[in-house]
Amino acid sequence: MSESNNRSEYASFFAVIGASAAMVCSAPRAAYGTVKSGASITAVPVMRPEWIMKSIIPVVMAGIIAIYGLVVAVLIASSLNDDISLYRSSLQLSACLSVGPSGLAAGFAVGIVGKASVRATAQQPRLFMGMILTLIFAEVLSLYGLIVALILSTE
Repeated sequence: MSESNNRSEYASFFAVIGASAAMVCSAPRAAYGTVKSGASITAVPVMRPEWIMKSIIPVVMAGIIAIYGLVVAVLIASSLNDDISLYRSSLQLSACLSVGPSGLAAGFAVGIVGKASVRATAQQPRLFMGMILTLIFAEVLSLYGLIVALILSTE
């Protein structure tokens, strides 16, 4: 069955639900990562005032997770029109369901890792590179979801 013959009145509904799911899943966990890491940053000036700016890295990385969900949601929303096929909207829903839950997991991981590693780095500055590497590995979970979402949405 070709894509042009597969028109449906409710096809755009799936794309809209997908765009919503991308933001609903990724943004709250990015906020969770920001809150958990941000709470640890308040302890850093007591031990090492010069490390304040380096301690903000987990908060920035948590915010990037929400940007991934936003990118996919905007990409899907900008491609909506009246002639969208059911096949295309299913691909868009799948794209959003790949970036949303991966952002959910990554935000949780960045929050926990950020909280522990900021406090540990304040006590032992040699742990800074370990903090960065661990945060990158936690962040890359959402990047994988973004890559899959971009592949699916441009199909």
